This record gives sequence, structure tokens and C-alpha cells, in this order.
Amino acid sequence: MTTQSTHTPAHTLFKVLPGAEGAAVTNVAIWFNDQPLTVPGGRSVAAALLAAGVSRFRATPVSGAPRAPFCMMGACFDCLVEIDGVPSRQACMVEVKAGMRIRSQEGARDLPPVSFADAPMENAHGR
Repeated sequence: MTTQSTHTPAHTLFKVLPGAEGAAVTNVAIWFNDQPLTVPGGRSVAAALLAAGVSRFRATPVSGAPRAPFCMMGACFDCLVEIDGVPSRQACMVEVKAGMRIRSQEGARDLPPVSFADAPMENAHGR
């Protein structure tokens, strides 16, 4: 499988239009695949990662093909990532917050434990 570089490129496809924010953009520090990233705050996880140059969010369960956000409105599920230990979160539907730990979702997600009483729901898959 291909690993995603988390460096910030000189240019990105998704940029905030001048004057669209009103005030200056506040950056927040997050972790993506165990690498520190500084991303623009006040937007979805997907928009923040795209603005930082991340182009691969997950791999498909069958072929391992790379996927990234497509619809940006919660309909397509191509932006699924693990956020703070919770798998299968739609990155386009979650606002980015400082300190978030985000991981690419590789293939099918794990099945939940047999008994939900055995594991806290915040980290049901032991990650």
C-alpha cells in the first residue's frame, strides 16, 4: 500500500478565497497518521486536510485503491477516516479541532467487540 506524505506542498488545489474568512485564518495543530500537521481551523476535517495537501484519506476494502473526499456533504463515504480512535468517521462532516488524532482508514473497519460493555464506545476497537 502507498503511504501518504504529510508535508505541505508549495501549492494546493483547495485554497481559501481572499476575503472569504473576514479575519485571518486560525491554524490548529493536529496529527495525521502519526505526523504533526498544522491545518486551517473553522472547517471540516476533510477541508482542512485537503488544504494541507493530504490527497489520500483511505483505501478501499477490496482492491486497496486510494480514496479522498468526493462530495464534501456526507453522501459518498469516500472521506472515511479514524478520528480520535473512532473508525469510519466522515471527515467532511466533522469540524477540525486542535489536538485531533486522525488516521487513514485502511480497508474494511474492524468489527465492534461482542459486548459493548467490555469496551468504551470512544475507542471500541482498541486503537
